[in-house]
Amino acid sequence: MLLLGYDIGTSSVKASLVDAQTGQTVASAQYPDTEASIIAKQPGWAEQEPEMWWDELKQATARVAKKAGGSLADVKAIGISYQMHGLVCVDKDCNPLRPSIIWCDGRAVPYGNAAFDAIGGDKCLEHLLNSPGNFTAAKLAWVKENEPELFAKIDKIMLPGDYIAMKLSGGDKKTTISGLSEGMFWDFKNNEVSKDVMNYFGFPESIIAEIVPTFSVQSTVCDAIAAELGIPAGTPISYRGGDQPNNALSLNVMKPGEIAATGGTSGVVYGVLGEVNYDKLSRVNTFAHVNHNQPDTRLGVLLCINGTGILNAWMKRTVAPEGIGYGEMNDLAESVPVGAEGLSVIPFGNGAERVLQNENPGASVHGINFNIHKKAHMLRAAQEGIAFSFAYGMDIMKQMGMDIKTIKAGHANLFLSPLFRRTLAAVTGASIELYETDGSVGAAYGAGIGAGIYKDSDDAFKTLKHIATEQPVADAEAYKAAYKLWVERLCK
Repeated sequence: MLLLGYDIGTSSVKASLVDAQTGQTVASAQYPDTEASIIAKQPGWAEQEPEMWWDELKQATARVAKKAGGSLADVKAIGISYQMHGLVCVDKDCNPLRPSIIWCDGRAVPYGNAAFDAIGGDKCLEHLLNSPGNFTAAKLAWVKENEPELFAKIDKIMLPGDYIAMKLSGGDKKTTISGLSEGMFWDFKNNEVSKDVMNYFGFPESIIAEIVPTFSVQSTVCDAIAAELGIPAGTPISYRGGDQPNNALSLNVMKPGEIAATGGTSGVVYGVLGEVNYDKLSRVNTFAHVNHNQPDTRLGVLLCINGTGILNAWMKRTVAPEGIGYGEMNDLAESVPVGAEGLSVIPFGNGAERVLQNENPGASVHGINFNIHKKAHMLRAAQEGIAFSFAYGMDIMKQMGMDIKTIKAGHANLFLSPLFRRTLAAVTGASIELYETDGSVGAAYGAGIGAGIYKDSDDAFKTLKHIATEQPVADAEAYKAAYKLWVERLCK
C-alpha cells in the first residue's frame, strides 16, 4: 500500500512514494534537475506557467515510478504540498488565463496596503490576523485593475496546489480554509470568507472555489489522467497544504507550542498557536494550520529570517581558511568561548522581512577587538547571530501566547551544526528534535491521514525517523548574556 506525495516548488516538483505500513520512503524523484524558470517581465515581478508545474509533475511521476520498479498500481492516496500565495486564474474550462503571479512577486504591495488602510488596521488584524500585504487577494486586485478583460473571464481563483489537484481530478475546482487564509480571504472572527476583503476589492463571491477539509477525500484521479500517469483511476486526492504548513506536518508539528524550523538559504520558524491571536505590530504572518478545524483552533505563526544559511555560506567563502568544509568550520568556531568574547554579528544581509517591522538593519559586526578576535571568533559569532535571530522571532511568538517547549527540524543545513543547535536550545529553553523527512514525504503522510489510512497524525508519523535531540544546557547564562548583548546591539 503506497502513498504518493507531491511538492510543487518554485524550482522543481518532487514526488515521493511512502509505504503506508512501514513508513519507509520507497522512492523519491524530482524534475527538473536544474531550477525551473521564473518569468520577470518587470523588476520585482515573478511569474510561472501553471502548465509548467503540470509538465514537471508528469516527469517527476515517471521518474519515481521507474525508481519504484515501474508501477504505481499500489498507490492508494495522493497528497500535495505547494509554494504558497501564488495566484492561478482559470476559466470555466479549467484553462489558466495567465501565468501565475507567484509568492515572490512584489507588484501587489500597494493594493494590500490600501486595503489595510481602507478596511482598518485593527479590523484586518482582528479578522484576517494579518495585513492584506502582498498576498493572493492583493495580487488578484492587481489583475482586476490592470487586466480587466481577463478578470472578467475568471471562473475560479486557485492556489498552485489547488490547480494541481484540479488537473489530477479532471476539473474539480476546490480549495481549503488553510489555503484561503494564506491568500487573505479568510475571516477568522466570523469563520467565513472575508466579506470585508471581497467587498473592498470588488470580487464576486463566485470566484472562490468550493471549500473542502484539508484532510479529506477532496476528489479522485480521473480516468484520462490515471492512464497518462499510471496511477489507478479513482485514487483519492486527500490532502493539500502550503509548503510551510506542510513542512510542519512532515515533522508532526500539530500541537500548540510546537515549532518547526528550517535553516537553509533563508530560515523559517513556524509555530502552532491554539487560540485566535495576532501580533499587533504585524511582525509575523498567521494562517490556518493544516489541522485547523473549529472548535479546535490551530494556527500557524510563520516567521521568515533571510540572513541564515546564506550568512554561514558567506563566512565559508570569505572568512574561513580556504579549502575547509562546514564540519571543519564548525570545529574552528567551537574553539572559542560562548559569546565569542564580546563579538556579535547581526545577520540580516539579505533583509529582515517583517520580524523587524520591515526595517532593514543589514548585516554588521559589533565589538571587534583587534588584539583578541580571530577568524574563529567571526565564525562562532555568525552562527550565534543566526541562532539569536531565530530566538528573537520566537520571543514574538511567546508574546502571542505560545508556550515553546519543542523545536523540530529536518537533519539538514544549519541544524547539522552542534554549535548552532546548542545555542538555539540554550537561549530558547526548548529541546531541538531532528528528523529525517521532507515536504513530499510529508504530503504523502497527509494523504494517508485524509484517506483514513491513518487515524491521526500521531498514527501516521509513528515511524518518523528520529535522528537526535538537543536538550538545553544546564548552565545557559553565558548564552543568555551573549543573546542579551546581541539584542541591545540590534535595537540601537
